[in-house]
Formats: sequence, structure tokens, C-alpha cells
Amino acid sequence: MQITVKIKLEPTKEQESLLQATTKEYIRLVNQMVADFVKSDAPLKYTSKTVIAELPSAVKNQAIKDARSVFKKYKKNVYTNARLKPEDQREVRVPILKKPVAIWNNQNYSLKENILSFPVLIADKSKRIEVKAVLTDYQREQLNGKLGSLRITQKSGKYIAQIAVKIDEKQSETSNKIMGVDLGLKNPAVAIVEGGKTKFVGNGRQAKFIRRKHRSVRRKLGKLKKLKAIKKRHDKEQRWMKDQDHKISRQIVNFAKENQVAVIHMERLTNIRNTAKTSRKNEKNLHPWSFYRLTKYIEYKATLVGIKVEYVNPEYTSQKCPKCGKHNKAKDRKYVCGCGFKAHRDRVGAMNIISATVADGVV
Repeated sequence: MQITVKIKLEPTKEQESLLQATTKEYIRLVNQMVADFVKSDAPLKYTSKTVIAELPSAVKNQAIKDARSVFKKYKKNVYTNARLKPEDQREVRVPILKKPVAIWNNQNYSLKENILSFPVLIADKSKRIEVKAVLTDYQREQLNGKLGSLRITQKSGKYIAQIAVKIDEKQSETSNKIMGVDLGLKNPAVAIVEGGKTKFVGNGRQAKFIRRKHRSVRRKLGKLKKLKAIKKRHDKEQRWMKDQDHKISRQIVNFAKENQVAVIHMERLTNIRNTAKTSRKNEKNLHPWSFYRLTKYIEYKATLVGIKVEYVNPEYTSQKCPKCGKHNKAKDRKYVCGCGFKAHRDRVGAMNIISATVADGVV
């Protein structure tokens, strides 16, 4: 599997100036080539020699690949849109890169100790610069795999290096235990292991309060037309949500390890926004909450420790009685069946997910 390791860079003022020029020139070049492709309605045969840009040849080649990838995605969107009914069609805009970024392939950079070395253009010549990198022990451990491309971008005034790493998936040496994980709003995640051991993870009320608070502040800022402050507030909310997803997924995987779980079952979430119970009370909380991101975090962390993740058909998982198989609707969070079985609604969902049919495809 492939993971991305994010590393903070500490460039000198001179290096920062070079990085700023390189990343801006990179997106300018990609946007220019995409515009050329759209105009000709085909990816032109550009090479590092025919492309004019203040970038090293290796970086030019990567920009050409990125431009072709962006154009391919654009054409796919155009084709998909054309197949829709006229009333459902919408304008397909040409993607434009805005945030400065530059990419080097794995043959054009090196990372030794705390030094990241890669080529930039200095006085019309390609020269390597050595930038100080801040690495933790955990990051060093992640970088033991096969290194892929290097992506440098700027975030909040700081330069971040993102390195793709291909690592070998560990084989589970545990038993054949299966664990079911039910995701929701009031209880972000409920995990249950075969045998009944259960863990409720996350605080849905806290998450709802935080989102409501940010939404209220953005509404006030909107009336004052402070657009930058609104974006800053939105980014702050997203960072908090991502942090919560990381913490929840870590607890889920640790719980699986503690109970020697070999496979984690989760619901296939393709139509979760259509199937999840939505009311006026939770409608605004359902869409911002990234079920997909949380499942991917769980899958990523589980794979690293040798635990397999499978997605199952979510049909009736919250209604089916785990004991007798009858279908009942829970009242609030309490599930009661005529056979005498009683449990928390989300726990019932997690129990049924364990034995649910594995679905084709992914999330």
C-alpha cells in the first residue's frame, strides 16, 4: 500500500525565495498546458525541451504528466455530464491550480538524516539545494519503504514536503476474529468483537457543538462580509474534524489489536447520505461529517498493522435482531425485539455488520 508522509521544512530566506518561485512557476506551467490541451481538445506532445518555463527538466516532465492527468479528468467530467438529462447537466469548468506546488519524482531528490535535497533553477542552471527537514521518530519509521514522488507545498506560511512511500502490507498473525464497526452521528464509531466485547469511540455531542459553534460564527462574519475570516474559520473547523477522525481511527485499530482481530468489517458508504436517517435537527451535521475520511483512516491504520478491512452491505444492519433475525425499528437509541433481545441501537448495527455480506468494490 502507499502512504504519504508529511514533513515540515525549515528553508533559509534564500531557499524560501527559490521555493516560492519554483512552486508558482510549476502551477503556471500546468495551467497553461491544460488550457492548450482544452483549446486543441487533445493532449499535445510536449517535452521538457519544447516547454518554456523556469524549471529544471525533471520538474518540467512532472508538470507535463500532471497537466495530462488534469486534462484527462476534465474530459471524463465532460463525457459524464453529456450523458445526463438536459435538466441535470451543469457547466463543466476547466480545473485551475491555485495553490503553489511543485513535484519531483523519486530519482530527483534525496532525504538523508535531516536534509532534503532536490534541484531548482538558479541562474538558468539546474542546481540542488539542501533544505533542513524536521523529522520525528515515527516519520523516520514510515520512510523505511520505497520512496515515491516528492510534493512541496505551502500551508499557513510554512513549507511542507509530502513524500509518497510504498510499504509492504503486514500479514496478520492473529486469530480469525472479525470486528464490526458502525459509524454514526451521535456515536461516531461503535466497535464490537466476535464474542461481544464492545467499545464506543468519540463524542458525537461534542462534534455537533463544535460544528454548530463554527457555523454560528461564520454566519455573523458573513453579515459583515469578512470572506477571509470565514475561510479561516472553516479551515479551523476542518482541522479539528480531521484530528478527531485520526483519534477515533487510532482507538478503533488499537481495540482491534488488543482483541487479536484479523478482519474489520465496515459498512459500504456509497449511499450513506441517502440511507442515513436525516431530520431537521441533524441535517446540517450529516453533510460536513466525513464518513469516507474516517473509514479511510481506519483502513490505512489497520493495514499498517496487518489487519484486513472489508466493506459489507449496510441493508437492515440497524433493524435486524442478531438473536432471532426479525426486523424491528429502534426507538431513539434503544433496540428491543419480541424475542427478548435488548441492546443499544448502534451496538446492534455493529453486531450485524460482523455477519453481513461482504460487498463488491470499496467504500
